[in-house]
Amino acid sequence: MEGFKKVCKWLWYHKNYIIIIGTPLAFLPLPLVYPYPQAKCGYAIIIMALYWCTECMPLAVTALLPVVLFPMMGIMKAEQVSIEYLKDSNMLFIGGLLVAIAVETWNLHKRIALGILLLIGVRPSLLLMGFMIVSSFLSMWISNTATTAMMLPIANAVLEQLKETELQADEDYYNKAEDNPSFEQEATQTQQDRSEKNDIQLEDRQPPAQAADENRWNSASQRESRRKALEEKYVRLTKGLSLSVCYSASIGGTATLTGTTPNIILQGQINQLFPKNGGVINFASWFGFAFPNMVLMLVLTWLWLQFMFLGFNLKQSFGCGGKTHKDREAYRVMREEYRSLGSMKFAEVSVLIIFVLLVVLWFTREPGFIDGWATVLFNKEDTYVSDGTVAILMSMLFFVIPSQLPTCGGYGYNDKGKKVKAPKTLLSWKVVHERMPWNIILLLGGGFALAKGSEKSGLSEWLGEKLAPLANIPPFAISLILSLLVATFTECSSNTATTTLFLPILASMAIAIRIHPLYVMLPCTIAASLAFMLPVATPPNAIAFSFGNLRVIDMVKAGFILNIIGILTTNLGINTWGYAMFTMGKFPDWANVTVKP
Repeated sequence: MEGFKKVCKWLWYHKNYIIIIGTPLAFLPLPLVYPYPQAKCGYAIIIMALYWCTECMPLAVTALLPVVLFPMMGIMKAEQVSIEYLKDSNMLFIGGLLVAIAVETWNLHKRIALGILLLIGVRPSLLLMGFMIVSSFLSMWISNTATTAMMLPIANAVLEQLKETELQADEDYYNKAEDNPSFEQEATQTQQDRSEKNDIQLEDRQPPAQAADENRWNSASQRESRRKALEEKYVRLTKGLSLSVCYSASIGGTATLTGTTPNIILQGQINQLFPKNGGVINFASWFGFAFPNMVLMLVLTWLWLQFMFLGFNLKQSFGCGGKTHKDREAYRVMREEYRSLGSMKFAEVSVLIIFVLLVVLWFTREPGFIDGWATVLFNKEDTYVSDGTVAILMSMLFFVIPSQLPTCGGYGYNDKGKKVKAPKTLLSWKVVHERMPWNIILLLGGGFALAKGSEKSGLSEWLGEKLAPLANIPPFAISLILSLLVATFTECSSNTATTTLFLPILASMAIAIRIHPLYVMLPCTIAASLAFMLPVATPPNAIAFSFGNLRVIDMVKAGFILNIIGILTTNLGINTWGYAMFTMGKFPDWANVTVKP
């Protein structure tokens, strides 16, 4: 028995090596027995899927496998595979990340967060709402992980101050009661009914010494029960606030095209699989569909977390009436934190202007209902200028504009004590190199290479034929079932890997059963970001789990309902305003593609 345990432990410790070597060997009969391009491409996809799900190798390294496997199996030439790793969608992703890095470098996101929280207030429900609004807004533009990592310490500081102030108020109350017994009797009598008042009057007739002892015992007992109740209250509030931050960061990322990686993958896959789509997915069209969906999801999430951790006593939670002492103290903490940032520097103003200008240019490039500036100036005959072009143009300004206004008196001293003769730019390549997630760019490229390999090999067409019987199922049911499948799968796999694996298959299915490709691809892309149930599902979940004294069951109970809410709201959107926006009622001409190996 002891020997068996040792073998099991050894296997567990070496599981990654076993999966790396065992997976290709286990599925090797597939391309040997069926030496067709479709089977060979399927073999490569199975290996990559298992490597991605188990993370036996870094995700980015697994994404490079098509560079090796596709040429060796005769599916694609090496130069054809390699060119898939740097598409226009990658440029959009890089540009969006450069903006996010600039915002984080100059603490602009913290200033925005604290400013909004000071406007909203510190009452429990308002606090929950405030942190959710700020987290979702920030995660629309910077990474979900960075948003969560920044917001949770602020939430923790505010909660600690609220708790400390309330405990101190209770301590003062009981100290006064001990010094002046009549003070406690009067306070108690105002909260009890007439029969309890009669009992107190009977107790007052007892001998003074006995009555004093009983008063002290009652006071100590009440103090202890009150302290425990407060501890429990703030444990619940800490859990609720921690979950609200990580969940709203994930939800907010779905609202913009650059908010989270799956959104970029969808755009890239649509452009890859349907080259004549006419830019159906761009920043403006995505925002038009996803932003209302995000707001609806956020409101329902707030209601559910309010119910779970604060209850539905809205009068108490919102704190109708004037501000209490604890509210003022908590507000003071946030105000001091905001003041510590100082006045807005030239660098912050510059980053804010570039950021706002970028968003305006994105929205007006090709709004859909009128010709955008890109259509009028550059895209008269073909799509020359894309969202990626705009993102790179604006992000290059961070390496041109100085972080301080030019002066004659110098720019201070550097770390070595030498006088700085010229100001540094808003961003340096050293900062970008340290903060840029280069692995995601390779991961995006691996997904595009997989999609191209499936197309070239004929695997996409074969899958479409096999999925043709699904045409007998109502489209709304197909979308709902697939969203549930993707949301479940993404709980134990990265949302990037999940989207990369599923989207080409969904596109093939849509062509086979003659429904609009976006009708299934769009809700499944958003569903890939709905990983709410497990701490390991997303980095924001893991950060909140370590911060908020959460148990796994807390996250499962809250996240399960939120998964259902997210899937239902997304499918509601795709069948209402999304149906009209993307003309889902008919099969688009640009989706009429026939792939031949």
